[in-house]
Amino acid sequence: MQGLYAQLLDLIPAVWWPFCRLMAAFAIAPFIGDAVVPMRARVGLALALAVACIPGMPAHSPIDPFTLHGVAASVEQVVIGLLFGLAFQLTLSVLALLGFLLSSQMGLSMAIMNDPGNGNSSDVVSSLLYLLAALLFFAMDGHLVLVQVVYASFRAWPLGGGIPQASLPVLAASVGWVMSAAMILALPVVFATFVVQAGFGMINRVAPALNLFSLGFRW
Repeated sequence: MQGLYAQLLDLIPAVWWPFCRLMAAFAIAPFIGDAVVPMRARVGLALALAVACIPGMPAHSPIDPFTLHGVAASVEQVVIGLLFGLAFQLTLSVLALLGFLLSSQMGLSMAIMNDPGNGNSSDVVSSLLYLLAALLFFAMDGHLVLVQVVYASFRAWPLGGGIPQASLPVLAASVGWVMSAAMILALPVVFATFVVQAGFGMINRVAPALNLFSLGFRW
C-alpha cells in the first residue's frame, strides 16, 4: 500500500506540468477554447493528453509542485501554454479580419449575426469563414497538430528553463503578419468590388445624357 502511495506521489508532478501547459493552451486556442466547449471537457482532454505525454517527457530535475518553486514553475507552464494558444488564435484572426474587410467592401458590414454560444456578434462573412476554418481545422487534423506542438515544446522549452527572450519579438511581429496576410487575401475581392463600383459610377455619370426614348422604343 505504501508503495502504491509513493507511486501516486511521483505521478502527480509528472502529470501536473504537461497538464498546466495543455490546459492553458486549450483555454484560448481556437475552436477548443470556445465557450460552447464545456470546461469539464477541456479539463478532461488536457488531463488525458497529459497522462499520454508522460512516457515521452524529457528528463528534468524533480520539482515539488507544492513548494514556492513549484508555484513559479506552474506559472511558467501556464504562460508558455497561453503563448501557444495565442499563436493559434492569431492565425485564425487572419480570417476574422479578412471577413471584416470583405464585408466592408461588399456592403454587408451591417449584416450582423449574434453568436449565443460565444456571447459575441460578428458579420455574416466572418461567421462563414469561421465555420469553414473550423471544418478545415478538424478535417486537416489541426487539433492533433496543436497537441504535437505543445508536446514538442517540452523539449524546446524544458521545465524550469524560463521563457526564451527571442519568442517575445516573434509574437509581436506576428501581429503585423496578421494584418498583412489579411490584406493580401482581401486584395482580389477589394479590386473586384472597386471595379464594380467604378462601373456603376460611370453608368450613373452617363445615364443623364442618354436618350430615354431611343432606349425605350424599338425601331
